[in-house]
Amino acid sequence: MLIKLYEDNPNARVIRKIANVLREGGMIIYPTDTVYAIGCDIFHARAVEKICRLKNEDPRKANLSFVCPDLSQMSEYAKVDNPTFKLLKRNLPGPFTFILKGSNRLPRHFKEKSTVGIRVPDNGIVQALVIELGNPLMSMSLHDSADQIEYTTDPELIDERYGNRVDMVIDGGIGGIVPSTIVDCTQDEIQIIRQGKGNLIL
Repeated sequence: MLIKLYEDNPNARVIRKIANVLREGGMIIYPTDTVYAIGCDIFHARAVEKICRLKNEDPRKANLSFVCPDLSQMSEYAKVDNPTFKLLKRNLPGPFTFILKGSNRLPRHFKEKSTVGIRVPDNGIVQALVIELGNPLMSMSLHDSADQIEYTTDPELIDERYGNRVDMVIDGGIGGIVPSTIVDCTQDEIQIIRQGKGNLIL
């Protein structure tokens, strides 16, 4: 099902409908401030596994990110010291994935992971969605280097390709092709693991 939403004013009734699908274990494809992503409610282990299968990833090894609306919710699921919090505040919301040490609030199926990737995208649709959901989205980029770009940027082509494998495809306009910048905050020194769209302000 392809659903059109506008980033500057996403329809609240439609956002509630999508959040309910997620609460019931559904999977969606949605826009971010970088590339389109595939996501589900972090508390639905079966949906997490389905996304990993869709992307041919081992759930125990996959690079999964949590999408949060703000630093407050993020700090529930990750351990953040004061210098790291200041770094995050300078750069979020924005096109970054910060790798942080996970907290004891992580759902059971993530307990094997000592770290978690956290995103706070600068996108009105996903912001409204995670606020309505009340907890993070588990997220993986749809973009694959082997893919033809159109099939991961054009919502109609995304729906044509993946629509029968997910519950909803959210059309938020043409997506980007440059992924987020990945920043590892788990060591003594901050490390940029992948330079993407975001330029980190230290």
